[in-house]
Amino acid sequence: MTNVIKAIRGMNDILPDEAYQWHFFEQTVQDWLAMYGYRNIRTPIVELTDLFVRSIGEVTDIVEKEMYSFVDHLNDDKLALRPEGTASCVRAVIEHNLLYGSPQRLYYSGPMFRHERPQKGRYRQFHQVGVEALGFSGPDIDAELIIMSARLWQMLGISGLRLEIGTLGNAESRALHRTRLIKYFKQHVEHLDDDASRRLHTNPLRILDSKNPKMQAVIENAPRLIDDLDEESLIHFEAVQHILRDQGISFEINPRLVRGLDYYNRTVFEWITDKLGAQGAVCAGGRYDGLIEQVGGKPAPACGFAMGVERLLALMQECGKVFPEAVPDIYIVHQGNEATAYAWKTAEHLRNANCRVILHCGGGSFKSQMKKADASGARFAAIIGDDEASTQQVTLKALREFSDQTRVDLNAVCELVQTRT
Repeated sequence: MTNVIKAIRGMNDILPDEAYQWHFFEQTVQDWLAMYGYRNIRTPIVELTDLFVRSIGEVTDIVEKEMYSFVDHLNDDKLALRPEGTASCVRAVIEHNLLYGSPQRLYYSGPMFRHERPQKGRYRQFHQVGVEALGFSGPDIDAELIIMSARLWQMLGISGLRLEIGTLGNAESRALHRTRLIKYFKQHVEHLDDDASRRLHTNPLRILDSKNPKMQAVIENAPRLIDDLDEESLIHFEAVQHILRDQGISFEINPRLVRGLDYYNRTVFEWITDKLGAQGAVCAGGRYDGLIEQVGGKPAPACGFAMGVERLLALMQECGKVFPEAVPDIYIVHQGNEATAYAWKTAEHLRNANCRVILHCGGGSFKSQMKKADASGARFAAIIGDDEASTQQVTLKALREFSDQTRVDLNAVCELVQTRT
């Protein structure tokens, strides 16, 4: 007996009974992004591994432990499934010279891949929506990204999110802070776990993001980056805060906020929930002014964020969101040679009038067809027998909020359906 092939662990099918929730989310996101003038960009799922090593950082969890990388044996290229979208977006902007002449507001969506332990809302193939503003240097674009995300939560029916913001300063202030951190943690090396000890000289900022409860006391007393910031970064951060306050956006300043990717500088932020377990961030991002040059382009400022679709859908359900399911307007049942020919004509006529129609296929009695009409979720059944075919009419039966039945001319069907909405 042949073994049944199943999906890879952590890479899930999205079945029709839940796909309509994704459709609602995606349409809402597209409408929201259009409000702010962001345009869609679509990049390949597979990129050269070096793109992510160079952009994300060689000593990050993503590159060291989670990235799906492999060698293309046809030409020996080192390739990777994209673990995040910003690097691919920046690569495309550079390759196609999109920043020539004007800044760009862009967004992308689609699957990303990381090899980590699957848990609720966090999978090995997961989906993100990313929003990137490239070529803007001022604090206003940082604030816009945060303000527009706050609007999205309202549109999606999400409540209870907490906004944390921070700043990572410029490269010089981070280098100074890095030296201070290494010195401090060396004095407390006995409190560091294996992961922190390994990062001590390569990426000490990441130690601050450790969730190990045994390390929280030593982390809490570590030097704060905000105390080593350059004046220009402080002015930038204050300006972001001023705009947020002026627009009524509540936030907390988190001096320990460290993003998991090396390319961030200055403003960083996270939207956090307590409703989805320990992994609380559903949307995060910040400024990455050095990345475009790092990937090979001319120096240009940039800022953006990404949000996890699975986590946001789970949060919407936790908040009691009722998703509008797209159901057919009419299910056509038919029996008899003339009736079947007329049913095909009727179905196409109704579709031309923008009705959503299912035409029964597979034969069967009127009774069995009506059961399928009811199970389809359709609001009406259009019943066609030879009598209806001979008079070019349809018997329309309400299946939901009404229970009446009437015979009408074909041209009146859609009008009658629309009056019952």
